[in-house]
Amino acid sequence: MSKSRREFIKISALSFGGLVMANPILNAMIGQVQAGEPIDASKIKPVPTYCEVCFWKCAGWVHTDEKGELWKIEGNEDDPHCKGRFCPRGTGGLGMYNDEDRLKSPLMRVEVNGKQTFKEVSWDKAFRFIADKMNQISEEHGPESLALFKHGSGGAHFGKLFKAFGSRNITAPSYAQCRGPREVGFHATFGANINSPEPVDLENTKCLVLIGNHIGENMHNSHVQEMSKAIDNGLEIITVDPRLSTAASKSVHWLPIKPATDIALLLAWMHVLVTEKLYDKAYIDQYAYGFEDLEAHIADKTPEWAEEITTIKADVIRETARKMAYHAPATLIHPGRHVTWYGDDTQRLRAMAMLNALLGSWGRKGGFYFPEKAKVPSFPHPAYPSASWTWKDYLDGKYALAGSSIANVFVDASHPDNKTDKKIKGWFVVGTNLISTIPDTKKTLEAIDNLDLFVVVDTMPMEITGYADIILPECTYLERYDDIRVSPNREPNIAVRIPAAKPKYLTKPSDWIVRKLAEKLKLSAHFNYKSYSEVLDWQLKQMGFSLAEMKERGIIKFDRKNANLYLEEGEEYEFGTPTGMIELYSTDLEMEGFDPLPNYTPHPEPPAGFFRLNYGRAPMHTFGRTANNPNLNELMNENKLWVNPKIAKKAGIVNGQEIWLENQDGVKSEFPIKVRVTERIGMDNVYMVHGFGKSNKKLKRSNGRGISDSQLVTNVMVDPVMGGTGMRGNFVKFVIDKPEREVIS
Repeated sequence: MSKSRREFIKISALSFGGLVMANPILNAMIGQVQAGEPIDASKIKPVPTYCEVCFWKCAGWVHTDEKGELWKIEGNEDDPHCKGRFCPRGTGGLGMYNDEDRLKSPLMRVEVNGKQTFKEVSWDKAFRFIADKMNQISEEHGPESLALFKHGSGGAHFGKLFKAFGSRNITAPSYAQCRGPREVGFHATFGANINSPEPVDLENTKCLVLIGNHIGENMHNSHVQEMSKAIDNGLEIITVDPRLSTAASKSVHWLPIKPATDIALLLAWMHVLVTEKLYDKAYIDQYAYGFEDLEAHIADKTPEWAEEITTIKADVIRETARKMAYHAPATLIHPGRHVTWYGDDTQRLRAMAMLNALLGSWGRKGGFYFPEKAKVPSFPHPAYPSASWTWKDYLDGKYALAGSSIANVFVDASHPDNKTDKKIKGWFVVGTNLISTIPDTKKTLEAIDNLDLFVVVDTMPMEITGYADIILPECTYLERYDDIRVSPNREPNIAVRIPAAKPKYLTKPSDWIVRKLAEKLKLSAHFNYKSYSEVLDWQLKQMGFSLAEMKERGIIKFDRKNANLYLEEGEEYEFGTPTGMIELYSTDLEMEGFDPLPNYTPHPEPPAGFFRLNYGRAPMHTFGRTANNPNLNELMNENKLWVNPKIAKKAGIVNGQEIWLENQDGVKSEFPIKVRVTERIGMDNVYMVHGFGKSNKKLKRSNGRGISDSQLVTNVMVDPVMGGTGMRGNFVKFVIDKPEREVIS
């Protein structure tokens, strides 16, 4: 790729003025500094927080020692997200605070002697530059031409700023690049979204079906604990995965399916349940719409038909279907989370929802419970101005069933190929590394190069920061207030985050950044407070509490308004679908011109010499955000490539050997990866953990360690129903010798 106006700048070239502090030694597994001297327990101070290392946001306590320094972090026993126990990632959260590679001061892109570089600037100068550019874009194109990409708690503050400025173009890659298809698929079936945490009644489940879902490697804290408890109580797990994952190793049945054929298996399972009359007839008769259509649709989707497609034996398909029926309704087909795979993902998740319906698990003990969440009043502010257009207007009716904004559509609207009058000319990217999260890096960089303003707000110098005009260093979650955590659960609850330490270096919390930028934009009326603690205290007092009280408790639980966690036997219930029933035959999909019942469609196979690239998670890391965390990096500092022994032997590669990868479009990995030869993976695919292969040299622990799978995802299969980006249709081959040419990073 040719050099752009906005050249990528490796922040490693900059000096940060010797602000690095000593990094205490921390045992990440127990979240505790290995102190050289005993600590006086009477001087230990607990401060409530909720974790920001991942989206689970477990509530906990940060403990400071007699010097006021952060000592350890542990779970809040009253919190349903963690049940008093933090996961390895959560206990390693102090590493974010102590990471000496953190962004430390505002940086501005400048040109010196014909070469672009970053220069440290004051916060005031950064704000004046940004405000001038925002006003200029607004005058030329309208305020809607400013877009916000966000992830995490800090992004919520910027969302308010964007609404006050006049733009509703706000998005998060966690929808179209991760969970969007399941929300649309389940909503089309049950009239309700899944949301987070997923309302799965794992602690009472008798039979758990995981389809490409890696609970345990995907460290969803409370769900891992509940699944572990259920295993002790005799839970039977059926795992469908081409790889013997950790969950698969605990399963009664491991079905090493041929990749991209899951819909065929799901249809065959439904065929067995219906033809053998194993489905929950009373439940379906009372609540379901379109059973006869489904019955006719799957009449020829026999296990023998599916065996030819999936390579799963027909008798195994029958046996596992009967096992699901035996434990129903305490059988759970888990909806998963990262489900953007092959482009027909909404239909695959529809099939999973329908299978749950046949088993009667929605609204039943051991299946899905009905969650509730607390209502927190909004802090008073002037009405937001209306926006003349949003991303939905840009799409002009396309992806009408998408329930949230589609991040890749924002890239399209920013790209020079956009010939409409709805153009995005400025980006704020808060807490998300778009180079790793949105596939097709080349297109993302072309869009970035077409912007008039590009601001990145982050705690770390990720790849995306290298392309920014302005970088604003956000302090970590341990150094700031944020919004009250509200999440749906068995019991409504709220949790607070209180700063346990002052922000290091020149970093600032997002609420402060937003408030100061609002002053430059003459929008201060929308942020009429001096500290975010005022907002929290006001909200809590409207609910009958106070911030002082919450500093002592950390979390408050409320009684449910609806006493029933599950449906009662024969209870009348109206679902949120157009028919008011569970829609086996989807009227929403039919209305939009899509198949109302899911169909299996063959997907391209790897060409000779290539293997399907699969990727997943590790329990100690969150996406690519924690690879440089000193505590978590110590637990896992690089990813490895899983290769079947027969394939390795044929290719002449051995365990531990470093190789490079090249995908079907000729894109080569920037760094090598070590091979892990293992029988735990099939012969048609390879596997690696996502989030490694960092190209920014400022990330001293993670730079060049392993491969970034995102670099190799150039074939993107867009889901026609909701616009999500399927990313598992990419194929790679082995490159033994180091490639000579550079790649996009």
